[in-house]
Amino acid sequence: MRRLGADWVIPVDRAPIRGGWVAVDGDRIVAVGDAGTPDAARLGPLEPLGAVALMPGLVNAHVHLELSWMRGLVPPAAAFTDWVRQLFAVRGRGGEVDVEAAARRAAGEMRAAGTVAVGDISNSLAVVDVVAAAGLRGWVFHELLGFAATDGTRVDETREARRLASAGQTRLGISLAPHAPYSVSAELFRAIADEARHRGEAPTSVHLAESPEEDELIRHGTGPWAGMLRAIGAWREGWVPPGISPAAYLDALGVIGPRTLVVHGVRLSDHDLARLRSRGATLVTCPRSNEWVGAGAPPAARFFASGIRVAVGTDSLASVGDLNLFGEVATLRQLAPEVPARRLLHAATLAGAEALGLADQLGSLTPGKLADIAAIQLPAPVEDVEESLVAGVTPDRISWACTSRDNINGIA
Repeated sequence: MRRLGADWVIPVDRAPIRGGWVAVDGDRIVAVGDAGTPDAARLGPLEPLGAVALMPGLVNAHVHLELSWMRGLVPPAAAFTDWVRQLFAVRGRGGEVDVEAAARRAAGEMRAAGTVAVGDISNSLAVVDVVAAAGLRGWVFHELLGFAATDGTRVDETREARRLASAGQTRLGISLAPHAPYSVSAELFRAIADEARHRGEAPTSVHLAESPEEDELIRHGTGPWAGMLRAIGAWREGWVPPGISPAAYLDALGVIGPRTLVVHGVRLSDHDLARLRSRGATLVTCPRSNEWVGAGAPPAARFFASGIRVAVGTDSLASVGDLNLFGEVATLRQLAPEVPARRLLHAATLAGAEALGLADQLGSLTPGKLADIAAIQLPAPVEDVEESLVAGVTPDRISWACTSRDNINGIA
């Protein structure tokens, strides 16, 4: 039994505790309290850690670790489709690329910056073992594309790859995910949704309402995405645009549900947000990436005001300088100063754990949960520790006070 004391304890599911402590037995949290807690000594002598804030590990609900080799190679753009063209150009240059080594470095950096769980997007499933070896838990979403697909055979063709990737995994589950409305046909969307329903509790993910170009394609069948799909030979002749918002389109296809992570949402209207909330979906915002790729700043204040569950992701190193989730939280603080700091910290921890189906194990310092506890060095005595944390935390101030080693039963 260990009892870790700190200037501040941030349980997330309750108010911060000044001069608090967290008691840990093996890999589990057994109690949280302060100097006034009766009989605290029975939980062991206090180990004072000093001027730190103890908090649960962060949850990066949207990242593309297999794109980490593109770090610094895809510059920011003024429009999303311009950024995508640059991404295609980098991919097309060829050459020897060590995808696993780049992902290993990125995953290690993420872990060192206080992240304990991820919702990782993968087209190849090449780095599943790398993610697990870094000590990260969560889900790898096997992402499928096919705007011209007339059926769901891609689901069947890739099922064996997912089975092999999940073999022996105890930290990570493998789930299927469609990419986006501009890259997946209605038939393929429905097939993936059917597969997700068959998996029951497995979450899924989709990029949605990221840019005005996406909105123009789905509403009118025109614009830069129509031209790009034709140029790369991915257009479907005879396709009729749905004529509604991308969110309404996916909802009509039955894609959105309680285990759906809707990523980006920069162009979501209040009506769209209400629709997604009614379906129980989670909105994952990646504000630094949105700016980088030319999608613009997300309406963060509207996200939180809508009542939808909001989680946070970094996206990939092709569209952001680092995978430090505290950087996203600091950007959200700048975009939405009216949102309480506690809600921003909740979005980066417990909301992400809930979205990934891990809230019974991670996301808050709650008795019974895994003892993955980050210690954040405080630069000076602070009165409002939550505001101090959402102002930004660099990795050199982050360490692990305690980490769990056991497996989350049944995740794979």
